[in-house]
Amino acid sequence: MEQTDHLLIVDDDRDIRELLAEYLTKNGFQVTAVANGRQMRAALEVNAFDLVILDLMLPGEDGLALCRDLRTGKTKAIPILMLTARADETDRVIGLEMGADDYLTKPFAARELMARIRAVLRRTRMLPPRMHEAVAAHRIGFGDWILDTTARHLLDASGTMVSLSGAEYRLLRVFLDHPQHVLNRDQLLNLTQGREAELFDRSIDLLVSRLRQRLMEDAREPRYIKTVRSEGYVFAVAVAPWQSPA
Repeated sequence: MEQTDHLLIVDDDRDIRELLAEYLTKNGFQVTAVANGRQMRAALEVNAFDLVILDLMLPGEDGLALCRDLRTGKTKAIPILMLTARADETDRVIGLEMGADDYLTKPFAARELMARIRAVLRRTRMLPPRMHEAVAAHRIGFGDWILDTTARHLLDASGTMVSLSGAEYRLLRVFLDHPQHVLNRDQLLNLTQGREAELFDRSIDLLVSRLRQRLMEDAREPRYIKTVRSEGYVFAVAVAPWQSPA
């Protein structure tokens, strides 16, 4: 018998909680709905959830703080769909960089929410496990490079800073999240831009080429981002939190 996905809704608006819970239950999900971070943690202690629907604008601890907390410990692999009444691009980017898997702005159509939930669940199950120990670090080391996740730039072996565009940074973070695993173009587009690949879409190939240039890669024999013919790309070196030498 197929197992029912269990969703956790975290929203301080009672009406929204009840409407979402009713709609999602009717569409085949098991649903638990809570109002704040304290209740969220209590629910996580007693239930295993397949996805968290998290409101950004919560009283007390906001959604960004809770998203960051979810990305640690035993909850680190649970996908997160963030909801907000604000359409600010900065909020969306921060939410995704905190670890949210997708982002939906209120008001939204119920069918759009359903489509997003199913897409996130499908996408998450396609992917290999994340390297959350590295993701949580302020600095991530790989090969001759260090990624500063606060300043969002690279440092080479001599300490020279190499700037990254927003798209380059997001793509590198995806590779660092999933080292030694082949990721296809559809997965990379989903994780970096929140959309599925279209036929003949080669934007990821261009972005990979730009990132290789930042990493001073030999285009003929790249060390870090290797092409897997007919499949996608693989980040081929080990990734670990970086600590300053004593």
